[in-house]
Amino acid sequence: MYKAAVVRFDALVAVFLQSFEDERVIRSQSILVVVGVLLAVANIASADIFGTGGNQFTIDFVNISGATNPTSGYGIVNNDYRIGTYEITNDQWSKFVNSYGTVTGSPSNAYDESPYFTGTNVPTNGLSWYEGAQFVNYLNTSTGHQAAYKFTGTQGQSDYAFVPWDVTDAGYDADNPYRNSEAFYFMPTEDEWVKAAYWNGTSIQTYATKAGESLTQGDGTSGTGWNYRDGDGGYATDPYGPWDVGSGSEELNGTFDMMGNLWEWMESPYYSGDYLSSSRRSLRGGSFYSTVSNYDLSSPDRNNYDPYYEYDKVGFRVASVPEPATLILLGLGAVVLRRKHRA
Repeated sequence: MYKAAVVRFDALVAVFLQSFEDERVIRSQSILVVVGVLLAVANIASADIFGTGGNQFTIDFVNISGATNPTSGYGIVNNDYRIGTYEITNDQWSKFVNSYGTVTGSPSNAYDESPYFTGTNVPTNGLSWYEGAQFVNYLNTSTGHQAAYKFTGTQGQSDYAFVPWDVTDAGYDADNPYRNSEAFYFMPTEDEWVKAAYWNGTSIQTYATKAGESLTQGDGTSGTGWNYRDGDGGYATDPYGPWDVGSGSEELNGTFDMMGNLWEWMESPYYSGDYLSSSRRSLRGGSFYSTVSNYDLSSPDRNNYDPYYEYDKVGFRVASVPEPATLILLGLGAVVLRRKHRA
C-alpha cells in the first residue's frame, strides 16, 4: 500500500495543480491558504487500528520531521517518521496477547514475569526487550507488513529466539541489523527517540518541555507536570507508580511521558555497533522513581539493561514510517510553494 501510494504521487500532484489552473485560482493569497492547510493536515496526530472485535485497539502517533537535525550527538534522523504519542498500555498489551497467543521464547527468563502495575491505562511494565519486539512484529504482520525483528524457531514455543537480520535476508540494513528496512512499525532507535523528545528544530533541549514551560512534578489528576520523584521521597502519586498515560503535560513535540513514568526500551544497543542478539539495549526517559538531581529525565542521560531483563520501571512505545497520506500532503505543499515562487 505504501509503495503504491508513493508511485501515484506524481499523478496526484498533476491533477491537483491542473484543477487550480482550470479555475485560475493560483494566486498568492490562495496558495498561502492551500499550503497552510496541507501542512497543518500533514502534521496532525494520527491513530492506527489493530486487532478485531473485543481485542481491537488503537495507537496514536505524532509526526516527526527529518528536515532539520542536530549537528552531532544523539537525535540525528534525516527521514520523517512517527512516534507513539503514549507508552504502550496494559490494555493494548492484553489485547495483543489475546490475538497473538502465548508470548514466550528463548531465553526463558525473558518471558517469566507479568506487569507489576496493573491498571488498564497504565503503561505496561516488567516486559523484556524481546517481548516488546514480538508486540511490534504483531503490529506489522497483522496489518500486512514485514516483521521488524527476526525470530527463529516456532512462535509460542520455548525455542523462539531473536537474532539480527543477516546480509542474505531481504530488508537487511547494514547500519541497523536489528530492524528490517521494509517494516512499517518498530521500536524507536535512540536517535529517533531523542529527537522526538528533545529536538525543538534548532537544538536538543535538556528537557522535553514546551517553550515557556519548566519541568514540574504532577499529581496524575491535574493534567499537568511529570511523574518523577522529588528528592529522596515525594513521589508524584500515592501509592507511587506509573500513572495512566497522558495524565501529565503534553511535551515539546506532542508526546506524553517521555520524561518519567517509565524508562523506555530503545531498539538500539547501548554500545554503538554492538548488534548481537544479547547485547545490552539502551533505555531513556527515567521513571516515576527517578529524581531531577540524578538527571534521569534529561537529554544527556542514558541507561541500559540486558534485553531479557523484566523490570517494573521499564516499558516502551513504538514508532512508524509516515502514513502515505502525510507524505503526499507534504509533497503537495512543497510543489505548490515552488509554483508560487515561479509565478
